[in-house]
Amino acid sequence: MNWSVDSGECVAILGPNGSGKSTLARIIGCHLWPTEGDCTILGGVFGRTSLPELRKSIRLVQSAGPYDIDPGLTAREVIITGFFSSLNLYDLPTQEQIAEADRLLRLVGLSHVADQAYSRMSSGERVRSLLARAMAARPRLLLLDEPTAGLDLLGREQVLATVQQLATSADAPTILMITHHVEELPPATTKVLLLDNGKVSASGGPAEVLTGAILSKVYGCPVEVKRAAGRYYVQVHPEAWGELLK
Repeated sequence: MNWSVDSGECVAILGPNGSGKSTLARIIGCHLWPTEGDCTILGGVFGRTSLPELRKSIRLVQSAGPYDIDPGLTAREVIITGFFSSLNLYDLPTQEQIAEADRLLRLVGLSHVADQAYSRMSSGERVRSLLARAMAARPRLLLLDEPTAGLDLLGREQVLATVQQLATSADAPTILMITHHVEELPPATTKVLLLDNGKVSASGGPAEVLTGAILSKVYGCPVEVKRAAGRYYVQVHPEAWGELLK
């Protein structure tokens, strides 16, 4: 595997379950060492730099993780915890931090629920609040691990719209989306790394990687790929379902 990403790019790691996406993400997030080879994240070379220091410039957002925000916090307070890297609000925020939290609320489209408790927010609203919380720390690298998992259509599209908004903003961090659904890649995606069984099946721009021939081989079923407004969609014809069950 040999992959590099430029600062400020929006890229994706794509592949079926068990392909190695999460393992690679743990390496990129500075939580796991590669078994061999060289790894450089944000200019820091593994073995020559402090991984805890590197992690301060990285933020991970998941739709459901092992830790969760205090459910009694409001959407605004959820974002403010990002300034302190805590799951609850223990410190008194400054007026500048409150103003920045309100700006991030507008950025992710949540101004209307600024004073609503996290526990009363929809799943999609929670993910968007966590995106804004991650941005409060001004990360250089933002890892999104299947951020739309379990969301309905509207919730998914709102999260993807938020990712697109972040990726095209003036102070955009490098964004890495990890998913196994092609349709979850925002139009801002510039590179795709396609994994299969721990190996690279294809790497390059979306138009190079997201083809019917390549995806059919990786996912083990005949697919057709369509593109519209910068997004890609995969279709499996029902006539092929019989073969999939053999």
